[in-house]
Amino acid sequence: MTTPATTTVADIFRYGFKQYVERFGPQPLDVLKAADAITTCRTEQLGGHRYQCDRCGEELTLHNSCRNRNCPQCQTKDRLCWVHDRIEELLPVGYFHAVFTVPDLLNPFAIRNKETFYRIMFRAVKETLLTLAEDDKRLGATVGFVTVLHTWGQTVIEHPHIHVIIPGGGLTGSGTWKACRKKFLFPVAVLRKMYRGKLMDFFTQAVKHGDIKLCGTLAKYEDPELFKNLINELYAKEWVVYVKPPFASPQAVVKYLGQYTHRIAISNHRIIRFENNMVTFSYKDYADGYKRKEMTLDCIEFIRRFLMHVVPKGFVRIRHYGFLANRNRLTKLARCLAIFRKKPPIKKAGKRTSWIDAFRKLHGYDPRRCRVCLAGIMQIVEAITPVRVVMST
Repeated sequence: MTTPATTTVADIFRYGFKQYVERFGPQPLDVLKAADAITTCRTEQLGGHRYQCDRCGEELTLHNSCRNRNCPQCQTKDRLCWVHDRIEELLPVGYFHAVFTVPDLLNPFAIRNKETFYRIMFRAVKETLLTLAEDDKRLGATVGFVTVLHTWGQTVIEHPHIHVIIPGGGLTGSGTWKACRKKFLFPVAVLRKMYRGKLMDFFTQAVKHGDIKLCGTLAKYEDPELFKNLINELYAKEWVVYVKPPFASPQAVVKYLGQYTHRIAISNHRIIRFENNMVTFSYKDYADGYKRKEMTLDCIEFIRRFLMHVVPKGFVRIRHYGFLANRNRLTKLARCLAIFRKKPPIKKAGKRTSWIDAFRKLHGYDPRRCRVCLAGIMQIVEAITPVRVVMST
């Protein structure tokens, strides 16, 4: 066991993952890779580097990270680069944060058909926003927006939802900018109704064609009457789609969303203690005035909840649509930037933003700066060989 001051998700997996497999049986390859990556991240098993300050001679040894997107220790660099790139695309207009959820009745379908169901969610959000925006009665323009899939709630149970950041306006067919004149681009009631209709249509078609499998406890819906009752109950529910007030500035938008883009189900700082096979972590109770509370789970249940949120290999959790879609960056996004006399970002094709450059621009100093003399730069002086070969992630 570990002390409260040092408890991490990795500690819990090192202690209990073998027991988890013994209880639940063989696991999918993606789950095994995620567990292996989490338990070996930043340990001597992955090797590392020894650094030395070029001014004062201070030495530092750092072990390599696993770079698995499910690891709580490996998201900072990717998040820095993503935020840096998005800031260069910001327009000097108001931005909104919307969240699209699904009723709890659909959670079992999502968890057993992850790739298909999450793809359906993205498609429903995309078509809802693009359709409403292009309607002359609403906005009459093409909007651009960023979407981020989260599959968890504060207590790490299944709760699939999509965060959306969208500017308050769009690009017209004549190449001009049209701003929204209301609190939001569209009435939320209209947004909610269209989103529900589109997702339900995609869902029923996916079940009909076998793209969503009715396995396990879902097998009962092979009965047409039971499935029809489910659909009726889902249509009768009030789906939750909400929009937060505009951000104070465009820069605040991306930094805020940066908290969401590379987040995982639960981070190390929320774990309070791990003792006697029990994990205690903090969570916000949104139903009780956002109060901070504690929850305690046995080790195996904690691991089970965490692993529910490992998405299929290659599945893209962050997607861009409208004039922010990849195919429109050189045309529609460039036109939007030109309207506001802002230069388009200069980036060579196929070249990723350096995390060091991104950090320097966002925080104002070099992340390699020596923490002792604050003047020198830590330079690599030795590579440390990994103790063993780990499965690739």
